[in-house]
Amino acid sequence: MNTVPRWLIPRLPFYYGWVVLACVCCAGMSRQGGAVATLSVFVSPMTAEFGWSRTAISGAVSLGGILAAILSPKLGRYLDRSGARLVLCIVILLTGLCDALLSLTASLPMFYLLFCVARMNFAGPFDLGIYGAVSNWFVAKRAFATAIATMGGMVGLVTMPLIAQAAMAGGGWRAGWLAIGGAVVLIGFVPVSLLLVARPEDVGLVPDRQASATDTPPAADISFTRAEALRTPTFWFLSLFTLLVYPVQAGVSLHQAPLLIERGLSPAVAATVVSSFSVLSGVATLCFGLVPRWVPIRLRLAMVGGLLCLGSALMLSVHSAMQAYIAAGFFGLGIGGLLTMLPIAWADYYGRKSYGAIRGIALSVQVLAQAAGPVLSGALRDATGSYDLSLTVCAALAASGIAAAALARPPVYKAGAG
Repeated sequence: MNTVPRWLIPRLPFYYGWVVLACVCCAGMSRQGGAVATLSVFVSPMTAEFGWSRTAISGAVSLGGILAAILSPKLGRYLDRSGARLVLCIVILLTGLCDALLSLTASLPMFYLLFCVARMNFAGPFDLGIYGAVSNWFVAKRAFATAIATMGGMVGLVTMPLIAQAAMAGGGWRAGWLAIGGAVVLIGFVPVSLLLVARPEDVGLVPDRQASATDTPPAADISFTRAEALRTPTFWFLSLFTLLVYPVQAGVSLHQAPLLIERGLSPAVAATVVSSFSVLSGVATLCFGLVPRWVPIRLRLAMVGGLLCLGSALMLSVHSAMQAYIAAGFFGLGIGGLLTMLPIAWADYYGRKSYGAIRGIALSVQVLAQAAGPVLSGALRDATGSYDLSLTVCAALAASGIAAAALARPPVYKAGAG
């Protein structure tokens, strides 16, 4: 139950959507317990101890993504009806528990069982819950609010690898997983369970502001149904863009720490590079969120593809810490733009009412693409003995995504159609 009585919320001297935004920022930080960047710092010590291949450990990321792809369409419909609070509470607790239990890993099947659940939560329920809540509470200010919510996740992406690395320095990789599990629950559960409200209309408000007697729904808040969305070319161009760039996002993110260690950098430096890429992701998140609304979303998505392409290409020549920071910087800018702009695109193009149902279908494409990236990168590295071919493929995929983004024009909405 919410600690703030619902009758009191409309009488507060500020818009309660900002409280909701703070809650989803905390959820976004907790989400990173299942992120590939967090797992990245565990790859080298765990493969060294157990003798697993990079392909084998990457498979847990992919399997978790497949499970999320199966779950997301049904979960999206539930979120449209009931809101995000219960789902986010459950996945925060479950992710924290699985991360902590990873400290007891004794075999590859045990690792798969635990990390697949954390990864499934990361790829499906967290995404739908966080951005569904933001899209419900903000319309005119959606880009800025989405950027802030994504930045909350970026803060977690910066801090989780550092928390893990600090704990590992004193107690090995097992202590690192314990620290991650505790951080996930501590940061996310309390604010979400006590303060999150699904929709402004549930407490007598309207999106973006306090309600007044003369308020009507914002004209910009279009309302495609899922069936209507699936009949628009834009849905498929956005899905194609997703299919091309998310293998790059997940594949490079997971393998960047072991790549840097193979290139002669120390594990500590590799961890700081991972965190610096996350810092630049946060900067890009805010910058993309502040871009004026008259700049077409498809052009911003094309810029995302270009940054991911450049970052992947620059990683091919990394042999020093400075080169690593530069390559990770460009790649991080692309990641920040990607994580911000896709939720904005789906919400702005198709509206609030069926956001979960529509995004649930699209998210299946996204998580399957994310699932393919780590396995592809790991398999190419194991087959060739280096990450060069993997990075070349990632750069080519990102470059192809530029064209798909450019074709994703806003769909034409006809009120009452369908």
